Amino acid sequence: MQNTALTRIRLEIGDITKLGVDAIVNAANESLLGGGGVDGAIHRAAGPGLLAACRKLGGCPTGEARITGGYQLPAKHVIHTVGPIYRDGKHGEPALLASAYASSLRLAREHALRSVAFPAISCGVYGYPLDDAARIALETTVRVLSDGTCDLPVEVRFVLFSEHTHSPFARALEALRTREETSRR
Repeated sequence: MQNTALTRIRLEIGDITKLGVDAIVNAANESLLGGGGVDGAIHRAAGPGLLAACRKLGGCPTGEARITGGYQLPAKHVIHTVGPIYRDGKHGEPALLASAYASSLRLAREHALRSVAFPAISCGVYGYPLDDAARIALETTVRVLSDGTCDLPVEVRFVLFSEHTHSPFARALEALRTREETSRR
């Protein structure tokens, strides 16, 4: 893991629908037709054009991602990804969650997006434990940003709804920084 990957990651508490970034990531369900939590908030803020665009996509399997315009959002695009519903961590959930983040980042690269903002995928009604989800999210992001294939996205933000959600992400990011420091010695 290179320092450049870690310096491209930011954590913040806020409302992802208010960000003027190239893309926000929607923690969607497989239909892509809206739902509760972040998904519902993004659909409400984007307006009816987003729903019409999502209908044309025909859904999205868990672990994959699709892209649409941002419509009435400040963000230019919405990357829709489907994280796993957490059962017990023994039914492929970690790999599917990592794939949701990696697929979103690859899609951002394919569309030459410089800035991307993620919510905590699968951590709401899908029930993924925050500490595990934060570790997977950040490790996957660092791995993709460090793969040497492309310098995009330049900035990856994790925009978390509350301190309760932010804290596990902050701990996971600090652990990655500590691991990097230790490996450079």
